[in-house]
Amino acid sequence: MSLFNKKEETAQEPVETKVAETTSGKGRPTPKRKDAQAQNLRPLVPKDREASRKAAKARMRERENAEYDAMQKGDINHMPKAERLPWRIYIRDYVDARFNLGEFFIPVAFVILIGSIFVTYQWPALALPLMVLMYVYLFAVIIDVVIMWRKLKKKLIEKFGEQSVAKGMRSGSYAWSRAIQMRRWRLPKPRYDKRGHWPE
Repeated sequence: MSLFNKKEETAQEPVETKVAETTSGKGRPTPKRKDAQAQNLRPLVPKDREASRKAAKARMRERENAEYDAMQKGDINHMPKAERLPWRIYIRDYVDARFNLGEFFIPVAFVILIGSIFVTYQWPALALPLMVLMYVYLFAVIIDVVIMWRKLKKKLIEKFGEQSVAKGMRSGSYAWSRAIQMRRWRLPKPRYDKRGHWPE
């Protein structure tokens, strides 16, 4: 009986010491790394998707409104990144400094079209000359834009290198689309109120 008691006591000893060790420290067993990492994980998709989508859309709208406001005021620092490129600023200043035939094309074409409607009923013979006049003016606008772009392209390459006129930059379309807009309707707003302020 005494032998059996000794074995029982020795068998219980390590268990008691283990319990003592675990309770004497933090009062709980140290979690495994895998369990700890699992607790720190957060879901990538928020619970309320609709609310997060609306919040993201509101932030985007607010940023776009701020950028549009900056373009109306001519505030370069808060415009979209594309409008802050140095060669785009140069293009805008160059186009705004010259007199462009194209900026009057839309109002002139509108007047000719309205006039041709009335003329057709009263003096049908004048309808054809009016349409010819509009096409002649359109042809003159195209020639003016081509001449402008050739001069501007050389200046851009000299100042900013070939990258400024690369296809991806769309500098040509940016220049002619601005040239055929009326000055007061251009965005970003011209930096100077009057023509003649050529970029350096």
